[in-house]
Amino acid sequence: MSTIKEKVAQLVRPEIRALKAYHVPDASGLIKLDAMENPYSWPEDVRRDWTTVLQDVALNRYPDSEARRLRDPLRTALGVPAGMELMLGNGSDELIQIVLMSVSAAHAVVLAPMPTFVMYEMIATFTGMNFVGVPLQPGFSLDMPAMLKAIEIHKPVVIFLAYPNNPTGNLYSREDVERIIEASPGLVVLDEAYHAFAGQSFMDRLGRHDNLLVMRTLSKQGLAGLRLGILAGPAAWLTEFNKVRLPYNIGSLTQASAKFALTHLALLDEQARQIRQDREKLFQALGRLRDVQVWPSQTNFILFRVTNREADQVFDGLRTRGVLIKNLNSSGGMLKDCLRVTVGAPSENDAFLKALEAAL
Repeated sequence: MSTIKEKVAQLVRPEIRALKAYHVPDASGLIKLDAMENPYSWPEDVRRDWTTVLQDVALNRYPDSEARRLRDPLRTALGVPAGMELMLGNGSDELIQIVLMSVSAAHAVVLAPMPTFVMYEMIATFTGMNFVGVPLQPGFSLDMPAMLKAIEIHKPVVIFLAYPNNPTGNLYSREDVERIIEASPGLVVLDEAYHAFAGQSFMDRLGRHDNLLVMRTLSKQGLAGLRLGILAGPAAWLTEFNKVRLPYNIGSLTQASAKFALTHLALLDEQARQIRQDREKLFQALGRLRDVQVWPSQTNFILFRVTNREADQVFDGLRTRGVLIKNLNSSGGMLKDCLRVTVGAPSENDAFLKALEAAL
């Protein structure tokens, strides 16, 4: 009679057993600067109006499976070109999964520059696809000869480009991105999760390239708790992907809350402007510290390397002093001894800098 471990080994795919689950650390009691969240909540009067809206949501009914009342406000807010369609997901993660489930096939390749958002590789593995990572150059720009060679050799069905990139924070050259789109035999998904802090987008290029899709999220603009991702592109693609999307994937409270939030775009934009301003102050302060190498960012986080101690020790020292950031040291390679800090409110940034000086 087999043991449970033997049964698991028989039934669970070996590549899944080899993975580690995505770890989200407990931030209780800590200044939370590890997850690229907006540190600012809504003013009390806006919160009061929001809760009034939520009182009218019929929780005894299933949500609108197509989120029809949310689509037009999203199209306007995101500047989606006429003739392009939208598909909504439970965060960008679900949209990545839907895309890859739709195109997965034996020996099919998913390609992305590395380092980048870890879920591209993880979900490629979940869906039984082969992932190919192409290392970035020092300074984190695209290695175009290597990218174009990899495209030629592997003929990827999907290329993911985070624009700006996570965890490096930089925008790739628009010319390089255009060359990748033109060279790709399959889809190119531009992941613009940090668009609010970058000011550049390929949304207006939709329809000009038949293999281009643009992905957005509202998570970085203060709505992380809603888990709403948006995929924009030609109907021919999204019609097929929509067959894979599970019904009722966007809950009624999320739909109502997002629709309400989009009536307060000026507030969201002002918060993003404040974060950009705070980012520059934090970047300058990090640059003044000895034994810290810091990279410019077009996102709401900053990547830096410690040069006089191991990143693990500095990370633990920060946590001991009540500040949680992201430790990227275990990724190795060009991220060895690197840490990533989310831009917080000014008081949080000050507390982080004080703790970092003490931990170095």
